[in-house]
Amino acid sequence: MTGIDDVARAAGVSTATVSRALRGLTGVSAATRDRVLQTADSLGYEPSSSAAHLASGRTMAMGVLLPMIERWYFASALEGVDRALRAAGYDLIVFSLGGSGTNRQRVFHRSMLRKRIDALLVMCMQLTPDELADLQALEYPNVIVGGHVDGLRSVSVDDAAAATDAAEYLISLGHTRIAHLKGGGAYGIDFDVPRRREQAFRDTMARHGLPVRPEWQAMGGFRFAGGKIAAGQLLDAPGERPTAIFASADEMAFGALLAAHERGLRVPEDLSVVGIDDHEFAEPMGLTTIRQRPDEQGAYAAELLLGELQGKARLDVPRIQPHELVVRASTGPPPSS
Repeated sequence: MTGIDDVARAAGVSTATVSRALRGLTGVSAATRDRVLQTADSLGYEPSSSAAHLASGRTMAMGVLLPMIERWYFASALEGVDRALRAAGYDLIVFSLGGSGTNRQRVFHRSMLRKRIDALLVMCMQLTPDELADLQALEYPNVIVGGHVDGLRSVSVDDAAAATDAAEYLISLGHTRIAHLKGGGAYGIDFDVPRRREQAFRDTMARHGLPVRPEWQAMGGFRFAGGKIAAGQLLDAPGERPTAIFASADEMAFGALLAAHERGLRVPEDLSVVGIDDHEFAEPMGLTTIRQRPDEQGAYAAELLLGELQGKARLDVPRIQPHELVVRASTGPPPSS
């Protein structure tokens, strides 16, 4: 059976480097990580969980509770979680509400969470008081990924700072007529994120003495189709048209780009558009955006919980994950007239 020592010898690196490369940690060059991953795959290396399970009595599985799987953020964060768990010999168990919220009773009030996993990550969900009490009563470590819940730890970007940076960039280009495509959704999806991003946008506009017009605010639901419809409503409204749109997520920004194209508006000559995420389609679509890395958030959260399961001290305030402005072709100065 292939072991980590075999991978290290074949790749010409230390076992510590193999471990860090497989777990997606820093301190390993991209070329070395690729070589280690290719070597592990070619040798058929699979971390064994049986010995650790027998010694600890644990399930050697970590759970991820999320509203749905098909959204870009959730899928990316899951990839990071899975990468860290595979390297540690842990299994990943996904508890999805399927976007409907109808599975909440089954998830929270039966034995689903209590007996099958050693730790739990919760992604982007508003919790009821009973659900929060259930999680706080669990004997194993847990953490929120991609937002904030009072009473629980969280790993995420600074959503207020990300929205502020997006708005400040548009203002620095000379835009004063800025519309906002807001996020939000049913069943607690993206629970705290849209509120923080909207408030940061409003605060930024207020600091510059710029109005936040009601007719330039629309709900896009963090989706492409919703963003297209909402942007169309903004652009078709009577009176002055905004010269820029800040979308609280890239998928809505994609919809805004299509809505502008359908109305014969040039981007960025007639309309600038900026989003948040750096979705995988943002670069090919030329979208200026605020980059975050859900996979790194998921991996960091999983590493945090794995460390605690291995006896490391509990980290009550995980670090804020980085974000950055990525300027592409969808933004420019406002039209002169």
